[in-house]
Amino acid sequence: MEYVVDDRKLTASVFLDFVNQVWQGDYDMERTRQALSRTLNITAYDDGKLIGCLRILTDGYFFGTITELLVLPKYQKKGIGSRLLELARENTPSMLFFGAQPGVEGFYEKNGCQKSLQSYIIEKRP
Repeated sequence: MEYVVDDRKLTASVFLDFVNQVWQGDYDMERTRQALSRTLNITAYDDGKLIGCLRILTDGYFFGTITELLVLPKYQKKGIGSRLLELARENTPSMLFFGAQPGVEGFYEKNGCQKSLQSYIIEKRP
């Protein structure tokens, strides 16, 4: 397993191939490229194949958030997500706030994350 902090070689096409195996969607390539350029991307590769990714968006001082932590289903429960969180903790310039999908709270608590504020969303209207 190879882990890369601040993976600047991560391309939108590789990322989208990966994401569609976890969260299928109709994602825009250019907007994905722009999004990746604005985050600290911590990745996990198995024999050159992207199998895990954690992205951090931060202002560098006051605020940071984990935009997503994804691991391919067949690689889950093997410590990859835990290692990505550990690397995030070691490399973030700020405190990290994030939401969790229902049912995975135990994973974050097991990894030393503290339950905090309730999260809310404001949807962008077309």
